[in-house]
Amino acid sequence: MKTIFTTNHHEPSRKIGRVRTKLSCFSCGLWLIIFIFVLSVIIISCKTTTSNKIEQQNTRTTSSIRLSDIESQIKENPVTALSLVYIYKEVYSVTNDYEKDDWRLLALYEKQAAENLLAMQEKAIEEERWDDVISLGRSISSIGIITAHSGKEAEFTLAYAKKKLSEGDNLSAFLAAVRAHELQPMDQISALLFLEKAVEARQRRSSAFFLAAAQAAGARNISPSYLEYATGRDTPTDMIKGVATVIVDRGFRVERGMGIPDVISGSAFFIDSSGLMITNYHVIASEVDPRYRGYSRLYIRMGDASSPRIPARVIGWDKALDLALIKTEIETEYVFSIVDRVVPRVGDTVLAIGSPLGLEKTVTSGIVSALGRRFLQIGDVYQIDAAINAGNSGGPIVDSEGRLVGIAFAGIAYHHGLNFAIPAQQLASALPAMIKGGRAPRPWLGFSLCETFSGAEIIYTAPNTPASELGIKEGLFIRTINGKTITSPQGRLISDIQMEVFPRGPGELVLLETIDREGNIKKNIMMTVMRPDIPLLDAAKIDMRERIVTPLFGMVLTPLPSTIFSSNFRVNRVIRGSIADSAGISEDDPVSINRLRIMENEGVALLEISIRKRRMGYLDTRMQLPAWLDSPDLL
Repeated sequence: MKTIFTTNHHEPSRKIGRVRTKLSCFSCGLWLIIFIFVLSVIIISCKTTTSNKIEQQNTRTTSSIRLSDIESQIKENPVTALSLVYIYKEVYSVTNDYEKDDWRLLALYEKQAAENLLAMQEKAIEEERWDDVISLGRSISSIGIITAHSGKEAEFTLAYAKKKLSEGDNLSAFLAAVRAHELQPMDQISALLFLEKAVEARQRRSSAFFLAAAQAAGARNISPSYLEYATGRDTPTDMIKGVATVIVDRGFRVERGMGIPDVISGSAFFIDSSGLMITNYHVIASEVDPRYRGYSRLYIRMGDASSPRIPARVIGWDKALDLALIKTEIETEYVFSIVDRVVPRVGDTVLAIGSPLGLEKTVTSGIVSALGRRFLQIGDVYQIDAAINAGNSGGPIVDSEGRLVGIAFAGIAYHHGLNFAIPAQQLASALPAMIKGGRAPRPWLGFSLCETFSGAEIIYTAPNTPASELGIKEGLFIRTINGKTITSPQGRLISDIQMEVFPRGPGELVLLETIDREGNIKKNIMMTVMRPDIPLLDAAKIDMRERIVTPLFGMVLTPLPSTIFSSNFRVNRVIRGSIADSAGISEDDPVSINRLRIMENEGVALLEISIRKRRMGYLDTRMQLPAWLDSPDLL
């Protein structure tokens, strides 16, 4: 048998082909992976580039953000826009380049805001919104723009007074008329008009005021009945009829397991025949204080304890001046006039009328013991020695001619004869805002002052206030306010500066001219904001302890060089008459701040320090100093 062997000559080539095919597939896969990788890189790169472009488009400088904020306010709030313009100029004044687009845009915005401000005043004039006309006019004057309406505040105020008179609002009308007369003597026809209305309203002191204005304007043929009434004098017996007892019923409080009636009493007096009355804020605080959660009902009583309680309600209040406007629906036999701007002299006789300890219709006599006492947040108060006790708060203080000179507001417990009264002229300034209802808005700039031989010095600027935003620094002196130089006797400077700003509402521009110790003068235009109930509370919470002790306790501290991150300081300066001064602290005393407690409900700050007084041979001493958070030296 023959064996035949068959040989496959193509087998090696097939294997090689399969290997080549595998290599080819692998190569294609590799290239595909590389292609996908490169494509991914390109896509990611494109996305990154696009993202970068978007980020670059979305990135905004602080300058552009500020300009955008200004632009958003131009139409509706030109005063706010102008305020932001002045802040912008202050922030970027070092790098100002008026050729840059930002500065050209700023100039355009400033012009547009000023034009809108002028247009708003013109519209207010057309609509006879005279209070808005006056407010806008003050802001226009502060930025130095002269218009056809410049210098016409007296004219606008008198127009406002006549409008209120036509509406039957005698109180607002008389207040505005007196203000207009202070700015510019009233003409004969206007004075006679207000004299007639004052006599009809049976307000003798108002009648006397407008009679004098009419005679000064040359009026001669005045009704004999008007002359007789206006030149007469009210007696304390007459005035008593216009004073009531205020009762705030707060239900019961529990003491030692027993329910005790919780009743607060005070006094009030009528200032308008419509039933409007004045009392102290602290008497009716539970009626409007949002922190009070209990029961509270307000009443007045015109007679003795057997007389009925008459419901009353709060119209407006001014906590900074401890004043409140309340209303009851009854007719009164006597109305006190708020027109006299008399400042009593030390030694003048005064009468206090009220309900001490609920004993209604009590009249006590005394003298003005001192002027210029600083007990309230704004302005001065009078010290009197007429007997005042619990229940007198809110009652009228009149002089020997029957003129309202003040409102009783406090006595010092266990120190009989030390009593105080809010000046009637401060009531007149506060009333227009209280009449509008609710909390009276008061202006706030945000710094603390001290009186020196060189003038009113700014010793502290609170954070997040108009003053801090404008970059006003400590150590400057106030030279003028709205172009007016404040010249006051020693001890009155700060209160007079406050009263210059006080009548302005929040949202107005104020021109403040300052001067440093080298004699450099600078003009600052800022917008007032709403004054907090406790002005230094927020500053005490967020500012550094070594800074906040200056306005609260009256000492300027400097960190010791070797312990810059500790609580050890050197007293650099002590403010004359401050708490630190009274505590015997002096310059160069080493001080360590142990603790600063802010007691918000009580409105008090407690500072615990360790100090080595030079006057005591550097003996180590621990002290606790208390201070009110509503300092009277704030603007």
